[in-house]
Amino acid sequence: MDPDRLDALDQAILRVLARDARATFAQVGAQVSLSAPAVKRRVDRLRERGVVRGFTVRLDPAALGWHTEAFVEIFCQGSTSPGTMRAAVERYAEVVSASTVTGDVDLVVQVRARDMRHLEEVVERLAAEPFVARTRSTVVLSALVRRPEVIPGPDDTP
Repeated sequence: MDPDRLDALDQAILRVLARDARATFAQVGAQVSLSAPAVKRRVDRLRERGVVRGFTVRLDPAALGWHTEAFVEIFCQGSTSPGTMRAAVERYAEVVSASTVTGDVDLVVQVRARDMRHLEEVVERLAAEPFVARTRSTVVLSALVRRPEVIPGPDDTP
């Protein structure tokens, strides 16, 4: 068996933890038919391998006052390295995620803001970065699907 491959039990454990990272090893074990010590050993191995990087809480941005969300496409001047882009956008607390992409756009940034005025300020700051030629923004009306980082189960695949 490939040592980097996750077996069905590891995948099941990860699905349970992705839904509730506060679940005890006993609670996880009850859902995957393993003892608590067996779950702990597997979780420890998953952490050592870097599959599990940590445990966290999922927050509701709107409940924290962040009511506006947008995707900002950034078109770079000349050739800009991903490292330069990362260094610039990770300084912004409003940036939720940033990815280099194929096509005409160089970088897509997901932004959360308190309101439209705040979003406008963030877009203006992004546009003022020295490597940015122009930006194009798309405001999110409704977030329809948000999934935690989790491995689909056997019944979830097409």
